[in-house]
Amino acid sequence: MQHLTLLTLSLTLIATICFAKSPYQSVLQHSRIRGRQHGPNVCAMQKIQGTDKKYFTNCKQWYHRKICGKPTVISYECCPGYEKLPGEKGCPAALPLVNIYNTLGVVGAATTKMYSERAQLREEIEGPGSFTFFAPSNQAWAALPNEILDALVSNVNIELLNALHYHMVNRRLTSEDLKHGSAFPSMYQDFNLHIHHYPNGIVTVNCARLVKTDQHATNGIVHVVDRVITAVTNDVHTFIDTDDDLETLRNAVAAAGLTQMLESDGHYTVFAPTNEAFEKIPPEMLNRILGDPVALKDLLNYHILKNMQCAESITSGTPLETLQGTVLEVGCDGADMTLNGKAIIQKKDQLGTNGVVHYINELLIPDSAKTLLELAQGSAVTTATKLFVDAGLGSHLSGSEALTILTPQNEAFKEGVTMTGDLKKLLKNHILKEQLSSGSLYYGQELETLGGIKLRVFVYRNSLCIENSCIVAHDKIGRFGSMFTVDKVLTPPMGTIMDVLKADNRFSLLVGAIQTAGLTELMNQAGPHTVFAPTNDAFSALPKADLNKLMSNPKELASVLKYHMAKEILVSGGVGSHTRLKPLQGDKLELNMRNQTVYINKVPVVEADLMATNGVVHAVGAIIKPLRKSNRFTVEVMASSVLILFHFFCCH
Repeated sequence: MQHLTLLTLSLTLIATICFAKSPYQSVLQHSRIRGRQHGPNVCAMQKIQGTDKKYFTNCKQWYHRKICGKPTVISYECCPGYEKLPGEKGCPAALPLVNIYNTLGVVGAATTKMYSERAQLREEIEGPGSFTFFAPSNQAWAALPNEILDALVSNVNIELLNALHYHMVNRRLTSEDLKHGSAFPSMYQDFNLHIHHYPNGIVTVNCARLVKTDQHATNGIVHVVDRVITAVTNDVHTFIDTDDDLETLRNAVAAAGLTQMLESDGHYTVFAPTNEAFEKIPPEMLNRILGDPVALKDLLNYHILKNMQCAESITSGTPLETLQGTVLEVGCDGADMTLNGKAIIQKKDQLGTNGVVHYINELLIPDSAKTLLELAQGSAVTTATKLFVDAGLGSHLSGSEALTILTPQNEAFKEGVTMTGDLKKLLKNHILKEQLSSGSLYYGQELETLGGIKLRVFVYRNSLCIENSCIVAHDKIGRFGSMFTVDKVLTPPMGTIMDVLKADNRFSLLVGAIQTAGLTELMNQAGPHTVFAPTNDAFSALPKADLNKLMSNPKELASVLKYHMAKEILVSGGVGSHTRLKPLQGDKLELNMRNQTVYINKVPVVEADLMATNGVVHAVGAIIKPLRKSNRFTVEVMASSVLILFHFFCCH
């Protein structure tokens, strides 16, 4: 019975919300469903603690109990258009239908009602017609600066009347009519009112949020808004062109050729850096960007969103695309609007005819305007960055060469690493001679380094590796170069498999075994090969009689060694939780990664990724033996049993 009730509630939620006509209606319907246990026409509201701000609730906000990162409290109120009756549950009665003037008094806009009478607007909004009134709430009037309010009320027949007429449209507009990006001529000189209806259900008019919608009247409709709105006559560029605090931005916009765009029709959001924001940037970096038309245009476009985003539309962090092509995380922290998690917005909602301007006190520099050195310095690869500079490679990274840098994570380096000649040479091989994106790499591709060697690309199911180093973060594409963050310091290939084994004393017994088994030529061939190389300790761990018997039988020895070899290259970064590899002889090898260690048939690798020109060597501390099939069968049966139990408990 409980399951049936939950199913019914879920279907009701889905059906009600899916059939709602607009984002606002979806949120309203969700609030109705959350409030229905308190009676008919009751809506659940979320109020930010310590403020008067209330919102209809959506699923995300309901479960998180937070808006703009701040905790909320739930209250239950009559949904728009309804009221309580004494002694009855919920809000069973529809509000009496009266004219707009009288409606203002019962929807929290009594101050607007008072000013309407003083401006001699009462007769108009009591009489015949069909109007929409975006009525400022009582709190909106109280928040208006005194000098502005005094200017309005000192000339009620002109200034105040004009201001109120600007809040009106000479037709009835319900919330369904308030489409995103629409504009309606107001009753003040036909100046437009700009509507935005966001996916989270927030509706704004000239960036003022509608806090109570669809309050029907006999001669129109009232929507209560959270601020007094003013007429919009200038475009976005005019704000930039006339404000001395934006002088540097104004010059940059002109130099980048963006003036015409910011004067054209559109719905832009401009995060306008002040002169102070530009002054915080190191002069050398700033002058380089200002003198580079491509970098400058990318910088400015990174401050412009493709759509109009008023401050009141933001209730949580949202990634929004810029004209530069990447995204900004636009969010909020209490009353502060944030960019990429930082409260750097000084002035909000400067509305123009083609968008909105928010002033910021910190310049946003996209990766595409940075040099390789600047990319590295702004990332969590501080050890590698310092070593590149110490190795004398800073000029390559700060110049205009088309390069790609492989930057190992900090943990890839041993503590106290110091610069040596060999390390300088190695770091030079971390710089590729062309600008690349990881998406363009393919298996077997060869990449030339500044050090003059060629590195191979390996593509696996869940990883992309260059030699032993696998990419662990999204590319950073700079002005001239790209940066790949990798998990390990690169190990360039040094000779064939046989050369690698001969150069390491740990493999002296293995080298002898390969020669005895007649596999030397194979290990010198082009490959590709992966060799799980038993160390001397691995051979010594065998009973002496067994070892002597094995070494005296070249055919059996070759069979054992071929079980340690595969005809493909698998570096440690390509090993997943259940990786299988076909050896040259015998059943498949089963590999997995546990606690940063690779295991082959339960034998741990003691050192991985000894790179060779024709493959890779992984040192193992024991001779690898085939897994018993019964063990594998048991594991598979256990896995199947777990899946059956999971489906039983989760689906019944």
